[in-house]
Amino acid sequence: MNSNFSDKEILSDALNTEKAATANYNAFSNECVHENVRHAMLHCLEQEHDIQQDLFEIMHTKGYYPTPAADSKKVQEAIQTFSQTASTKCC
Repeated sequence: MNSNFSDKEILSDALNTEKAATANYNAFSNECVHENVRHAMLHCLEQEHDIQQDLFEIMHTKGYYPTPAADSKKVQEAIQTFSQTASTKCC
């Protein structure tokens, strides 16, 4: 059986695979007992994020992953909310 997949389907599958990989590497790095293994996992995680970003940019450029413009007021509200959350939960 010969199946032909579109560029959009292939890129979507690759992006979803990268999303799963980053979730797994993140979980693995959080559960490492040995620091050298943790650093190796974090390095892999960084590389996977780079690949994921590249795939997203390709899809976005081709119009396969449209992102609507954000309302500037909502952006500022989100920044304020997450800044407050980060400062109260950290340190």
